[in-house]
Amino acid sequence: MTQPDELSRRGMLMKLGLLFNAAVGTILAVPIMRYVLSPMIRERNAGHDPWVALGLLDKFPPGQTRFATYRHPSANPSDGETANIPCWVRHVDGEKFQVFAINCAHLGCPVRWFPQSGLFMCPCHGGVYYQDGSRASGPPERGLFEYRYKVEQGKLLIQAGEMPTTGVPTASLTNISVKRPPCA
Repeated sequence: MTQPDELSRRGMLMKLGLLFNAAVGTILAVPIMRYVLSPMIRERNAGHDPWVALGLLDKFPPGQTRFATYRHPSANPSDGETANIPCWVRHVDGEKFQVFAINCAHLGCPVRWFPQSGLFMCPCHGGVYYQDGSRASGPPERGLFEYRYKVEQGKLLIQAGEMPTTGVPTASLTNISVKRPPCA
């Protein structure tokens, strides 16, 4: 028999098990809490400016679409070339621009601009977009993703902190006849 002051084998294993579970719980809680609290931490981060300059307005002639790149605002030095993000800039007129993500809205393949036809084309599955980014044909169900932009001190800036999503589609479906099939 054991004395009441002595630690039994069962009691020792129970305490070791509780200690182990507490350690694992703490290790798992740290990244989960960082994830949950990240929006509050991100708002207080003063060094992160989501507005990135694409260049002077002279770089983008009116009526033309040009290829541009920017460095992601939260890039680390170890990111290398992968932090350089491409986009398409369409200068409509004056200070009106459209800045498109290079990714197709179908599966994210890079679209190319063809000035001869005035179309963006995706090489992966044949997605085609008009010069204003709206869907022309192919598997994508919406237009190209657009970045928010602003013009300050003769420079074009885009809000590049977040990837564009399908929140507000650029393409609108108008003049669709119910009587005829869409491919006729």
